[in-house]
Amino acid sequence: MCGIAGIIGENATEAELQIMLKKQAHRGPDHTGSYFDKGFAAIGHNRLSIIDLSAAANEPFQDNSGRYYLTFNGEIYNYKELKEELKDFYDFRTASDTEVLLASFLKWGKECLHKFRGMFAFGIWDSEKKELFAARDRFGVKPFYYTREEKSFYFSSEIKALQHLRGRDQPNEKVWANYFSYGSYGMPDETFFQQINQLPGGHLLHFSAGELQIEKWYDFEAEVGRIPADYSFEEAKEVYFDLLKESISLRFRADVPVGFNISGGVDSSLLLALVNQFEDKKNINAYTFYTGDERYDELPWVEQMIANTGNPLTKVKFSAEEAKSKASVLSKSQDEPFGGIPTLAYSKIFEQAQKDGIKVLLDGQGMDEQWAGYDYYFQQQSIEQNIQGVGNNSPFRRNALSPSFAAQAEKPEYPQPFDNPLKNMQYRDLFYTKIPRALRFNDRISMAYGVELREPFLDHKLVEFAFAMPADFKINNGIGKYMLRELLKPLVPAEISYAPKRRLQTPQREWLANELSGFTEEQLHNLKNSPVANWFDFEEIEKEWERYKEGDNESSFHIWQWVNASLVVSH
Repeated sequence: MCGIAGIIGENATEAELQIMLKKQAHRGPDHTGSYFDKGFAAIGHNRLSIIDLSAAANEPFQDNSGRYYLTFNGEIYNYKELKEELKDFYDFRTASDTEVLLASFLKWGKECLHKFRGMFAFGIWDSEKKELFAARDRFGVKPFYYTREEKSFYFSSEIKALQHLRGRDQPNEKVWANYFSYGSYGMPDETFFQQINQLPGGHLLHFSAGELQIEKWYDFEAEVGRIPADYSFEEAKEVYFDLLKESISLRFRADVPVGFNISGGVDSSLLLALVNQFEDKKNINAYTFYTGDERYDELPWVEQMIANTGNPLTKVKFSAEEAKSKASVLSKSQDEPFGGIPTLAYSKIFEQAQKDGIKVLLDGQGMDEQWAGYDYYFQQQSIEQNIQGVGNNSPFRRNALSPSFAAQAEKPEYPQPFDNPLKNMQYRDLFYTKIPRALRFNDRISMAYGVELREPFLDHKLVEFAFAMPADFKINNGIGKYMLRELLKPLVPAEISYAPKRRLQTPQREWLANELSGFTEEQLHNLKNSPVANWFDFEEIEKEWERYKEGDNESSFHIWQWVNASLVVSH
């Protein structure tokens, strides 16, 4: 896990590259490196050392010929297997996955991407042809932002590294309007800022002689289509379980201490159970957060699980008072709107892990999308629904937007490449809504504290297989994630394997109206005096806020949106 940055074009200067690297220095506290090809390119890297901690693996990494320079963020988990495959082709001088990535590119060109099991965003500069090749992993676990200025191309791991350029700090009003009107965080190539784009997950790009070409390299639909449709339930369960164990085993490859995050849900309970299938992993540390509010805390379920496995457990308490300072800190690290109080509480886990010297954490992101765990999947709600736990009530308050700003909103339309609504909803959540936003939140949180976050349940082999399974393997008698629960049943107490999905892990609704009411009102005041005040009808906001305090709080999403906007635009 690291930060990447680069400037391609005749205006590339090392001084400007250093500005970019400094902006995202938190991503790589162990080393900062740069390569300068005068008149053509400046390539930089912030390193967080995870595999091969030696200086020989620092980046930008140069191949043996001296022609290619790599800046890489992420992990190639199957690097040992690939290294064995490449040993007669390339003379390796490090034990890093970085060198394996570069050697793979030299051997197979862009086809190397299909061989990788991992999370990655990288750029490779060809100093002979004067061209850049870059790519992002299948689901976009690792970020890749870019912008154009005249004939130059700039790329980085975080938006803030590009905002010193003229106009790059100006909001993209259409994306913001869609956020307030439909809960959209933008399409896969968009950001909340003008002229700054992101390379979508599963895409690659070439930049040469001032020309940019972007190409989709991962065909999810085709991969799903190759999976046989005639598995029995028991056969599918066995295949998936083997894939799960393999995925977790691969993600324990590190030369630094590894821990994992756990909640009381099915997903992280399964992660805990499988972690302890590996004999040498039984003493790794588990982390969880709680707030002291028994209506929301999952601590009783977590402690019940831990009692079975004996793993050391670090319990991190998060208070309403802490939310104020955390909100300010995270708004700076996120650059864009982010999840509410649960995201703030989650960040405290990474802060504690950093203090404990843990540099890698695993978590359970991705199971709800592949095994249909959200309520709207099985309550026959509209394909437009994408927010868990609000039923048919709208979480948005379009009445609080000014007419001219609201007119810029355009209802997002997502592809529906499959022949049934359930798979199309899952596809939308994997590539357009749930997973992209969660991965962005989590990347910035973990990197703010110099900790690498790994997502074993987002291994592409797992996702493809689960997605391809019949609907009754996913939802059975109104219960989502059915096969997953059946897998978990012999490993944990029954009340955990069939526990319902809980809506929230924090009292966000109550805190915003009570303990954090002063903070909320302060942010609404700041919004009214901000450069984007003309987006809103503050009389309507005031009415909504009064209604909310009086108990109309089935959804707190609209309140958090306004607070969030105030925090983001103030930076």
